[in-house]
Amino acid sequence: MALGATVYKANIALSDLDRNYYAEHVLTVARHPSETQTRLMLRILAFCLHAGEKLEFGRGLSTEGEPALWEIDDTGSIVSWIELGTPDVRTVRKAAGRSEHVTVLAYDEARIGPWWEANAGEMGKILKLTVIAVKDAASEALDRMCERNMKLAVTIQDGTIWVSSDACNIQIDLDWLQRERGRYDR
Repeated sequence: MALGATVYKANIALSDLDRNYYAEHVLTVARHPSETQTRLMLRILAFCLHAGEKLEFGRGLSTEGEPALWEIDDTGSIVSWIELGTPDVRTVRKAAGRSEHVTVLAYDEARIGPWWEANAGEMGKILKLTVIAVKDAASEALDRMCERNMKLAVTIQDGTIWVSSDACNIQIDLDWLQRERGRYDR
């Protein structure tokens, strides 16, 4: 008998000063049996970084060819494709061919270094690609915040993210490995 997904709920008060985006989001997120709690929290973090009216979670790890999150406009075109982990270049190229913007939120420092060293040249050719690395300490701190019902306050300013719950507060400094040209220029 196959195990079912575990459902998590997150009430998020989001203040993204970098994008002038302020909203309350109530998320219902299904955690696939093979997904770690850390990856679930990183999906929520990715949601906060790209939050908007049409951003939604993909169907999960079991669905081939679908991202962790995506934004689809009213015409059915994919505006943003957001992957987690260290995908291969072929997957990223395919995502770039199907969407206007691609973001990879890489995690697990032991994998990021060799992956980026092997793929940076090819990834650099994908002009609509942003690659962001999350340090292990930040991933672990997010993992400790995870509960089946979460109430989070998230503030983003100058690329730094503060996440607060009733139990703790954490600061996340992202490592931008590649920025989409023209999109994040200041």
